Amino acid sequence: MAWKLDAAEAGFRQEVRDFLAEALTPELRTAGRRCAGIFSDYDDGIRWHRILAQRGWSVPSWPVAHGGTGWTPMQHYIFASELAQADAPPLAPNSTRMVAPVIIAFGTEEQKQRWLPGIRNGDDYWAQGYSEPQAGSDLASLQCRAVRDGEHYVINGTKIWTTHAHWSNRMFCLVRTASGGKAQQGISFLCFDLDLPGITVRPIVSISGDHELNQVFFDDVRVPVSSLLGEENQGWAIAKYLLAHERGHAWAPLLRARLRRLREAARTAWPHSGADEARDMVLRLAEADCAIDAVEALELQALRAQVQGEPPGIRPSMGKVLGSELRQRLTELGIEIAGRYAAVNLPLADGLQGALPVPEEAVFSMSAYLNDRAASIYAGSNEVQRNLIAAHLLRG
Repeated sequence: MAWKLDAAEAGFRQEVRDFLAEALTPELRTAGRRCAGIFSDYDDGIRWHRILAQRGWSVPSWPVAHGGTGWTPMQHYIFASELAQADAPPLAPNSTRMVAPVIIAFGTEEQKQRWLPGIRNGDDYWAQGYSEPQAGSDLASLQCRAVRDGEHYVINGTKIWTTHAHWSNRMFCLVRTASGGKAQQGISFLCFDLDLPGITVRPIVSISGDHELNQVFFDDVRVPVSSLLGEENQGWAIAKYLLAHERGHAWAPLLRARLRRLREAARTAWPHSGADEARDMVLRLAEADCAIDAVEALELQALRAQVQGEPPGIRPSMGKVLGSELRQRLTELGIEIAGRYAAVNLPLADGLQGALPVPEEAVFSMSAYLNDRAASIYAGSNEVQRNLIAAHLLRG
């Protein structure tokens, strides 16, 4: 790390390492290494979440009053780095890092008591109802409608690209409750159970072969008025608050862990290549290492600003662009490294000549490559993020 750890931070890092050595089973480490998407499948992820919950570490960023740890920004970064280094399964952020902060910020006391404990201990698993077939990056054009009928809202419409909806029991959802005026007006934020009559979840299997995504249909679904978070027609402000949390996570720890695995895979394959090819791959891996250093420097700068009480500004957008595009670059290197194993293991007339055992990183490289094509689209496309950055800079 570019930030030298003091004695207390070094002690905390050792505490985390000791915990991971004991609690992170070989099966969970394997699940972490083989995760092609942005977070693990439900079974592995929720098992790891509940282990962390027993330690009191499942929701470290929450306020202490709701079960958070009270860690410093640097301790949070150390924790994320050690999890990535140990190949822990990446946890779904929908519950803990996305809807929970807005419940804490905008929810009533009754809503906090109703929803936060289940998120903290892993009993509840939330899906995000944002995008629609005609409303993706232009989210304000959403048309899924909720009409007030006495003590209920009646929802009709659809949501798409709904990650892990097939495993979720709750959803936070943007709906249109009024028309007229600007597109951002008339949007409300609802939280409700996914087993209500009239809800249908249909799978979307991605080009990588993974079933992470779904389309969710609402046909006269009645949700109680108590599902409304904040004020009616004020959901856009809540949505923007949530998106800042969605984009604000640390990229460098996971990128560095993937680079480590790529180097391990390349170390075996490239002695079987020509000298020029080997030098070229060493250089490209070193360039990726430097790029990760730059992302980490940005994130550490953001930590210092957070400690000093500065607003995040455009740092989340900058981190999202740099982190997602570097993630894609690493998967491209992974494909090339995997191709070298395929070339060495080609069957010849006299059988396999110089066959190499293929490491996990190479086996799952194509799945990771295809899955990560979406990295520059989800959480706000990188084109939108560049517009936000440019607008911020032009305002001075």
